[in-house]
Amino acid sequence: MNRYSNEHARSYYAASANGMAPYPTLAADLEADVCVIGGGFTGVNTAIELAQRGLSVILLEGRRIGWGASGRNGGQLIRGIGHDVSGFARHVGEEGVRYLERAGVESVELVGNRIREHGIDCDLRWGFCELANTKAQFAAFKVEQQGLAESGYAHETRLVGPEQIRQQVVNSGMYAGGLVDMGSGHLHPLNLVLGEALLAQSLGVQIFEQSPVLELIHGSTVQVRCAGGTVRAGSLVLACNAHLEELEPKLSGKVLPAGSYIIATEPLAPDVAAQLIPHNLALCDQKVGLDYYRLSADRRLLFGGACHYSGRDPADIEAYMRPHMLKVFPQLANVRIDYQWGGKIGISANRFPQVGRLSQHPNVFYAQGYSGHGLNVTHWCAKLLGEAIHVGHSRGFDVFSAVPHMTFPGGPMLRSPLLALGMFWYRLRELLG
Repeated sequence: MNRYSNEHARSYYAASANGMAPYPTLAADLEADVCVIGGGFTGVNTAIELAQRGLSVILLEGRRIGWGASGRNGGQLIRGIGHDVSGFARHVGEEGVRYLERAGVESVELVGNRIREHGIDCDLRWGFCELANTKAQFAAFKVEQQGLAESGYAHETRLVGPEQIRQQVVNSGMYAGGLVDMGSGHLHPLNLVLGEALLAQSLGVQIFEQSPVLELIHGSTVQVRCAGGTVRAGSLVLACNAHLEELEPKLSGKVLPAGSYIIATEPLAPDVAAQLIPHNLALCDQKVGLDYYRLSADRRLLFGGACHYSGRDPADIEAYMRPHMLKVFPQLANVRIDYQWGGKIGISANRFPQVGRLSQHPNVFYAQGYSGHGLNVTHWCAKLLGEAIHVGHSRGFDVFSAVPHMTFPGGPMLRSPLLALGMFWYRLRELLG
């Protein structure tokens, strides 16, 4: 798991990264227009957005760039904000709902454009399929596809029934059909964030690793104190997500760090990989404790899921995850597992990302709580933060920040047990149909 190490998890991603030369540790007092805390997708891309607008930026990362979920996740680049946003109409209005629906699509395009325009080598492949575990879920896919067509979705979608799913999408007997979406896809997330950090640096962003923040001193100029120096900036961005901890308790109480885990097989023979996932799609089912999986560029099966809300990680991730993989793919019983790792994702109570500024400190901005949908939404939220800080306002920032978020009850000791109990209830409902 490598949860407490300052180096990257021993994952397939770290083993296949395009160079991980360290950035320096902060060792002086510095000044900038904006200080960003957090070296994941949110922090790095906010730095890019601000630097492109002509602002000076210092980015502080307590460990390594991409150390958290940004460098460990399933690598699935999927449209949507991660929630049925129609339920937020009472907060953002019908036009706000339409904006959020567009953002769910345009955020994927934003990532794709950044990769293409700057030549970031991260194994991007287009194609994704939502997998139905039940006939009712497959029927819902038909409604979803119709809604995409009515909204003018520009990419191919197609329904695949239970009779064709094994030949066309995934060679498993688990599924009642699927909805293929060629406007979503998959990639190597650590190589993406490392490539984006190089882009940020080329734009003048000063990046410091192994520089955990010890203290924030608020005011019209924010002082961010680390062991080796203090950064003074007119604005501050908190981009720590599941790892904010007690740096800002008013925010950390709104996000629950939940564990998610991935195993990676040995490289599969070309014919085996082609039989397993014929068109190299990213795949995700609809269970409460969902499975998500895909093939890597060197034909390993990367199989993830089993989200843990208890706050405790499995002692042996392979032993924990392998039965999940074999339930989907019993034909892999004799395949070796080469990598196993996990990480923390930030879960919000309403499964909607939290974007805003601190009411008591209006020059402190934040984005967090992506609830497992972070690869595209982080990039969109970074765009909104860049607009709001540079111009002073942003319509998208205002729409996102209009959605209220509850603080998890019980304090740090009780948040995980309470949510674990709630998730058990949802899984029980799922089992009972």
